[in-house]
Amino acid sequence: MRLRHLPLLLCLLLPITRAHAAETPAEHAANAYAAQELAAAPTHGNLPDYALSPEDLAKSHHLSRIHVTLHFVDEVWGILSLVLLLALGIVAWMRDTAVKASANRWAQGFLFLLLYLIVDTLLGLPISLYEQHLSRVYGLSVQSWPSWIGDEAKAFGLAWIIGGLLVMLLFWVIRKFPKRWWLVFWGFSIPITLFGVFAVPYLSPIFNKFEPLQLHHPELVAQLEQVVAKGHMDIPPDRMFLMKASEKVTTINAYVTGFGASKRVVVWDTSLTKGTPDEILFIFGHESGHYVLGHIVIGILFSIVVMFITLFLGYRFVQWAIARFGVSWRIPGQTDWAAFAVLMLSFSLFSLVLEPVNNGFSRHDEHAADVYGQEAIHGLVADPQTTVKNAFDVLGQSGYDDPNPNRFYEFWAFSHPSIGRRAAFGKAYNPWTPGMEPKYFKK
Repeated sequence: MRLRHLPLLLCLLLPITRAHAAETPAEHAANAYAAQELAAAPTHGNLPDYALSPEDLAKSHHLSRIHVTLHFVDEVWGILSLVLLLALGIVAWMRDTAVKASANRWAQGFLFLLLYLIVDTLLGLPISLYEQHLSRVYGLSVQSWPSWIGDEAKAFGLAWIIGGLLVMLLFWVIRKFPKRWWLVFWGFSIPITLFGVFAVPYLSPIFNKFEPLQLHHPELVAQLEQVVAKGHMDIPPDRMFLMKASEKVTTINAYVTGFGASKRVVVWDTSLTKGTPDEILFIFGHESGHYVLGHIVIGILFSIVVMFITLFLGYRFVQWAIARFGVSWRIPGQTDWAAFAVLMLSFSLFSLVLEPVNNGFSRHDEHAADVYGQEAIHGLVADPQTTVKNAFDVLGQSGYDDPNPNRFYEFWAFSHPSIGRRAAFGKAYNPWTPGMEPKYFKK
């Protein structure tokens, strides 16, 4: 389910932070080593610190080329398809159909959004189907087609219900505050965003099965508690879960999600079959670093600022677009249901412009979390450097990550540094040597 034109309206967060800590000497040395290794690496080959077998390397190159192509095709098609829907009068037809079906505004709003989501899903379906087909061919997904279709249907239903409520709120605000609706709706978006982050853990069981981690792996829970204690995090064992990811994918992960009473640890069962306990400990340490270092809170605050700017620009774009194309698009004003598509067009354009900026800050945060995770497991594993390097080997090999991806694509679309860069850094980062100092856990 792509739902390409709803991300900002549904208040999805931009994981960006302005908090840039100074680089320590140990971090500088490890970064210099990683840069040297990458510079010496072949353009289309393995890296010294992250390598694939010849067969897997060929797969990674093929997948990388396809992902690069699909990424930009999907973005351009998302914008172009909206322009076509508006220019061909299809959005106006959705509006007319909804208005003729009922005089009740709630019925109109939900029916209009239903038609919009159906058309949007159908336009993105070829890419979605191909991506799932590719994942199955390469063994990254083991999910059956009926199960995949079921998940898509669930995502569609959630988008319709939650999106419908937001659409009704949006148009109520537009009618009540025609010149300041962007500001008023921004005010509403703040508690909605906070509630969304809190509620995500409770929505996840709709798509995956979760069981208490203590029930299956009490020894791992004891190790994870040590990382939790080092970071002064409040996550008791009864909020540590095992996710049955193996029913759908072969990749691995472990993460922390939610906040307050909903905060919890999640470990994929695939991680337990492919990674060692030490490697899982680092992956978890990385994810917990996002919380301890304030990335989640700062990301939420920054997303609120971005939402403020985007809604203001969206308001101006809607005024300009309707004044310029309203007659040909058959959209008389901003209170018309069809104006929703114009606002989504503005969001799509702004998202495209923001993508490399967003990903650049995200990569910085991910690197900081790598440093935190490696320091957090110091004293808990025998060899942190080898553990981290091996963890990235397993992560990269399980997903056929390209050892040396296209540099422009990495700059534009990667939310994390490349696996090769991360593995090289982890191998070289050793702030416990004489004369060096850890960044987050002082000696």
